[in-house]
Amino acid sequence: MLKDITIGQFFPGKSPLHRMDSRVKLLLTIAFIVMLFLAKNIYSLSVGIAFTLVTYLISDIPFKMILKSLKPIMLIIIFTSILNLLFIRTGDVYWEWKVIKITSDGVDTAVFMTVRIICLIIGSSLLTYTTSPIDLTDGLERLLSPLKKIRVPVHELAMMMTIALRFIPTLIEETDKIMQAQKARGADMETGSIFKRAKALVPILIPLFVSSFRRAEELALAMECRCYHGGEGRTRMKQLKMHLVDLVAALIVAAFIAGVVVVNNLVK
Repeated sequence: MLKDITIGQFFPGKSPLHRMDSRVKLLLTIAFIVMLFLAKNIYSLSVGIAFTLVTYLISDIPFKMILKSLKPIMLIIIFTSILNLLFIRTGDVYWEWKVIKITSDGVDTAVFMTVRIICLIIGSSLLTYTTSPIDLTDGLERLLSPLKKIRVPVHELAMMMTIALRFIPTLIEETDKIMQAQKARGADMETGSIFKRAKALVPILIPLFVSSFRRAEELALAMECRCYHGGEGRTRMKQLKMHLVDLVAALIVAAFIAGVVVVNNLVK
């Protein structure tokens, strides 16, 4: 399960999405999320589904990465679907037993919310899949640069967010190693009650925290040795520039958002 978590991973490539400006990708990711939440029915949501499929085809990211990005949150998706299925009681009754009632509105809402969450996860994952941590840091800093006028440490905030995102795969790998080591010593983490399983996690959490603090200290020491003092007076070897592909991508996203709005008005 831990190896299936792909949050924070970057996959180098030469696709149009890889060549886009990181600032544009950040803004278009926000626009994509807005697009999904503007959808009011399954028909308008299908526009968002089409956009998600098109972007994945353009990005050249392997299809198995979609499944990997969804696998860790399958329990959340199933739980959300069940809640909508059981607690929405309007519409035609499909099946009823004691206090349990399955209705048409409940089924429609469960399907709608499930599809929306899936699109949200796999679509937002493209941001880290196609953007290197350095470009992501520069893009965040440029977008938040107006906040410098009110003395907000924009560079430090962008750096912290990117480092945290970058170290997610490292911590996952470290957790997996610790779990394998504990299992080799006879630790049982897969059987017993919930409380017993939670107690079995203690021998994992303690060395994981120790390792995390050690890595943080090593990183801080390495940055100090390289005379890092924040964003003041810092120059960049690679300058961010917008190209034609960024303008085309913005127009495509705007067209899909307009499509969602139109379908919402046509189908009520």
